[in-house]
Amino acid sequence: MADVHIKGVTKNFGEHTAIDRLDLQIKDGEFVVLLGPTGAGKTTTLRLIAGLERPDSGTIHIGGHDATTLSPAERDTAFVFQQYSLYPHLSVYDNLAFPLRSPARRFPEEAVRRRVEEVARMVRIHHKLDNRSTKLSGGEMQRVAIGRALVRKPSIYLMDEPLSSLDAKLRADLRLELKRIQAELGATMLYVTHDQIEAMTMADRIGILADGVLVQIGTPRTIYSEPANLHVAARLGQPAINLLPAGLLPDGEAPAGTKTIGARTEHLSIGKASNGHADGVVDWVEHLGDQNHLHVSVGTRKLVTLTDPDTQLEKGDKVTIRYRAPLFFDQAGNRIANR
Repeated sequence: MADVHIKGVTKNFGEHTAIDRLDLQIKDGEFVVLLGPTGAGKTTTLRLIAGLERPDSGTIHIGGHDATTLSPAERDTAFVFQQYSLYPHLSVYDNLAFPLRSPARRFPEEAVRRRVEEVARMVRIHHKLDNRSTKLSGGEMQRVAIGRALVRKPSIYLMDEPLSSLDAKLRADLRLELKRIQAELGATMLYVTHDQIEAMTMADRIGILADGVLVQIGTPRTIYSEPANLHVAARLGQPAINLLPAGLLPDGEAPAGTKTIGARTEHLSIGKASNGHADGVVDWVEHLGDQNHLHVSVGTRKLVTLTDPDTQLEKGDKVTIRYRAPLFFDQAGNRIANR
């Protein structure tokens, strides 16, 4: 494995800037996730590292070597695509073996067999080696696609939303599998997704991309609890963070210059009004089994928070709401550090 250093990279497509002066360093053995909506520049970043696109400016170093102008074959990267991209006429074994039989890196057949069987066990597809890829389920096909990347032991694995086409149960299973495999191999991985759960559960560090700009990068805990701005704050959290104007609720501890207050579940204390004063009204309680979503109206504003499944609050109840160390943002949307 190897480290990757992207410095000042910009990529334009016509008049559209897909990547804008990107600086990103991925350590050897690190699992970095780029999180952002469609069009943020996630896939373009992967393609630039793989050599499928050339930057208009800036440099890309892989393993300490300048790879900016190298061809894809010279960069020693492995790419896992959103779609499985398997060879339908080949068996699972031959799909996994394909990268090892290429003219650029032809291995002895015995070495191919050992490596294929090792990786097949790792991704838990060894019992399907003789099957045609067209006879597999969606989850099995994605395991083969991931395994085909793993057989090569490249400098870095590039993963372009590989779980997005799977159902929720398979996504959850393969999230755990990928993290286990990455830890076992000590592999360097750059994984892109729009799914905050994938980012939070797998990443050593998360980078938030918006319109080609890396807005913030840090550990999942840092990105969640210390977002740089409103955009980052809105990317993480379920339910989504409540963004409320200063003054809507008592906020005596708000720093000077506060225009917006960000309140997640842990930042709110909500109770049934008992003395005639009320800050809001319960619109409805959404029962989810182990927890509830509490929907509250505060004037013309709506907020959503989690509450215990045995909450006594019901639709129509008047409630008092108090902040507990929320997040504060200024007029430009940047976070103001809590005192």
